[in-house]
Amino acid sequence: MKRFTLLPLALFVALAVTACGTKSEDVNPVRDPLSVAMDWYPNPDHAGFLVAQDQGYFEDAGLDVSLDSPSDPSLPIKLVAAGKADLALSYEPEVLLAREQGLDVVSVATVVGQPLTSMIWLKKSKIKRVKNLKGKTISTAGISYQDAYLKTILARAGLSEDDVKKVGVGQGLLPSIISGRAQATLGPFWNIEGVELKQEGLRPTINPVDKLGVPTYSEMVLVAKGSRIQDDPDPIRLFITALARGTRFAVSHPNQATQSVLKANDALKPKVTAAQMKATLPLLNQDGNQNGASLPFGHQDRASWQTFINWMVDQGVLANSQRAVDALTNALLPTSQVNVSG
Repeated sequence: MKRFTLLPLALFVALAVTACGTKSEDVNPVRDPLSVAMDWYPNPDHAGFLVAQDQGYFEDAGLDVSLDSPSDPSLPIKLVAAGKADLALSYEPEVLLAREQGLDVVSVATVVGQPLTSMIWLKKSKIKRVKNLKGKTISTAGISYQDAYLKTILARAGLSEDDVKKVGVGQGLLPSIISGRAQATLGPFWNIEGVELKQEGLRPTINPVDKLGVPTYSEMVLVAKGSRIQDDPDPIRLFITALARGTRFAVSHPNQATQSVLKANDALKPKVTAAQMKATLPLLNQDGNQNGASLPFGHQDRASWQTFINWMVDQGVLANSQRAVDALTNALLPTSQVNVSG
């Protein structure tokens, strides 16, 4: 992997911009390239990234950032481990599975700190609650830890996997329930696919998995290579600070943020995207406090991670236990609030 050398001038300018929220018109610093493997095609979950790019916040931080969209959501974390991407947008379960496989990856920031993955059925299925799934067909993407979600959800309702028919449909989750091939599906994000179903008048019942018995976890996290964090952390730290700036701008300027997302993906429907943004932006707004102390953007809760790790072990998804403290770090997060003015 190419190692970055932060020029003193670039670092000075980035820190000055972070402090005052203004761009310098008098200097043109050399910017360090930084590649980010995104989890999917541009969508409202990526609003903070896309706004930061459009508003020039990455450039202000002395970075030349590329946001790359692979076709397989499991690929980004592998690219980081192989040194083919500097950062990846991935998911907490993927981080833990990758680490068990011996990959040197660490979560460096939370992007969405709660589950988005949901079980969904449509009104036409006549299902009222999970226990009504007995004898029904449930579509999944065939992801191991999501199969464990299903097992937990069914058990909580007094059912077992033998009580339902499970069919793997890959990325065809919504078509499976719209067509009637399945009566329920597990895997869509409630703020994206769930909102889309509502906008199309299909009257979905949407159940985030943490409301059905699965321990809470961070759906979307920013991931780096462990050795990179040790050897060259500054570009990652600057990137997260710029992302925090972009996210706060998106939250406070939803119309502009929506336009940034639509510009990045012309396959999106404006009306649906606007509704998805309304549901998503509050999830990206991470300002909060814990025990009276202000939490920085991207804060990761070790206790929550450890609870989820223990659940994955109990479910047989992980063969061995892990320490949350090894799987994540908060050391690269912004240490103060970030100005979002132009």
